[in-house]
Amino acid sequence: MKRRRFLRDAAGAGLALGSGLASLSAAPPLPGRDSDLSRVEAKYYRKLPDREIECLLCPRLCRLGDRERGYCGVRENVGGTYITLVYGKVCSFNVDPIEKKPFFHFLPGTPALSVATVGCNVNCKFCQNWEISQVRPEQVAHRDMSPEAVARAAAEVRYPSIAYTYTEPTVFIEYMMDTAAAARKRNVRSVVVTGGHINPEPLRDLLEAVDAVKVDLKGFTQDFYTKYVRGELRPVLDAIRAVGRSPAWLEIVYLVIPTLNDREALIRKMAGWVRDEVGTDVPVHFSRFMPMYLLKNLPPTPVSTLERAREAALDEGLKFVYVGNVPGHPAENTFCPGCGQTVIERAGYRVRETHIEKGRCDKCGETIAGVWT
Repeated sequence: MKRRRFLRDAAGAGLALGSGLASLSAAPPLPGRDSDLSRVEAKYYRKLPDREIECLLCPRLCRLGDRERGYCGVRENVGGTYITLVYGKVCSFNVDPIEKKPFFHFLPGTPALSVATVGCNVNCKFCQNWEISQVRPEQVAHRDMSPEAVARAAAEVRYPSIAYTYTEPTVFIEYMMDTAAAARKRNVRSVVVTGGHINPEPLRDLLEAVDAVKVDLKGFTQDFYTKYVRGELRPVLDAIRAVGRSPAWLEIVYLVIPTLNDREALIRKMAGWVRDEVGTDVPVHFSRFMPMYLLKNLPPTPVSTLERAREAALDEGLKFVYVGNVPGHPAENTFCPGCGQTVIERAGYRVRETHIEKGRCDKCGETIAGVWT
């Protein structure tokens, strides 16, 4: 990110720059070259005969010979040792409102220092960040940022959280976990924006290191995941269940795509699953699809479709259901499930008013689930 753009974004959010973050933002990104890539040994793999390895990070379980890379393109077998090519190689570095992730019940109205490396372990036909998620690390400029540097930068400018986002954080899990550990020492929290396509063991380790997870549930049938995500649904549901049962805060986004995953019966089935498996307090965001990447033949989602999805989910018993990617829509606000008062009023990514005191509605005393301080 160029310094001018960083200063503009920070000023737009009403943020003060500290010297540490200013100097990092000014550092020019390096051109992508093979010699610039990291050579840090990866976690979550097992060695096989003849210098082969099997990756255990995600459900693909890539089995790779010497000098082969996994599906994600950022983890490589080098002589029987699995390495991550993107440790500390940051391709996107921004300051965002936490609501942009979106997290609506986790420190609302605060900024998050957002970082990403190249790579993803699925290939969504509707990806909005495909320029950095669906490429090899040699193809994208990056800047070198150690975990300690990121944590220090966030702490110096008093940002309460670091967000691992834009691409798929699972594929840079070593860097994410080390950064989260360094951040925790400085009282900075970590939030993860993920598709949830991850195996149980690395997810358990990750949940010990981070404070909140937003999972993109991209559909609710395996057929949809096969055709449009190139991934598996069941591991994502398992991941949502695991996050919901952990101390980490959970929110779910469901991108509603016309004709593909927008049937009311399917929405009700998904909402019922969330209710039964992770509870009625988990916020669910129904986001508007916009045509991009490999799925440009469909129109944007009608707002009325999103509204019907929200009503169906509320009818199934979910307490906090939102309409996303429709700035100014009333369903961006948080309503008390007890008395109906607007407890958080939003305008796009900006919080206008809050009426929550010690986790409760200040009118009726109803508990509003979330992380507020």
